[in-house]
Amino acid sequence: MSQRRTLDPQTLAQFTGSQNFYRHSLVREVLYTEGAEYVAETAGAFWLLDEIALAQRHIVPVKREDFQVWDLTVNADQTALLTCGDGNGREVYSKPVPFTDFPEPGIRFYYSDWVIHLPSEY
Repeated sequence: MSQRRTLDPQTLAQFTGSQNFYRHSLVREVLYTEGAEYVAETAGAFWLLDEIALAQRHIVPVKREDFQVWDLTVNADQTALLTCGDGNGREVYSKPVPFTDFPEPGIRFYYSDWVIHLPSEY
């Protein structure tokens, strides 16, 4: 069984703005903030940034939303659900994740103006 990783909520809350932006390697027009980089690095979750970035190209209902709320909800059995909402409670996309070692309970990202960021960085 894989080692579970942890994300400290107090550390995440310290990300309130980004001086540096990172360009996504597969979808070059998508950027992500220092907070998103920290989450991906700490939790081994660059795959999650890939899912969000690739959806901007390939999932029509997602592409139509200027502002997106992405939630990864992680279960105790190491399954998860990735959802994208419009910020007003309407889900526009969801994808089951059959296995993840991402820490419970999961994470939320916002996506707006081609940038993936933590809610505290918005």
